[in-house]
Amino acid sequence: MNILRKTFFPMSSSNASELYKRIQQDPEHTQALFRQALQDPKGALQAICEFGQALNLPVTEDEVKQHLANMDDADTKQWLIKARGGL
Repeated sequence: MNILRKTFFPMSSSNASELYKRIQQDPEHTQALFRQALQDPKGALQAICEFGQALNLPVTEDEVKQHLANMDDADTKQWLIKARGGL
């Protein structure tokens, strides 16, 4: 299914990118997600996906993980190191 999804629904990766930009624009939300990721990484992924749904930018947990893994941003890499348990 993932191959079909990527082939027929290529917008999802841009959804992850746009969602990440929107989260970054809200430092309070960013900090809340970071704190949640430290305590409950899986819950943080779910919260990100729910936020995407609310913004009409649906993403899956795998798409979020893939997007974060491909980021070339020191802050994101630090976040990933600390939250690695669920990501």
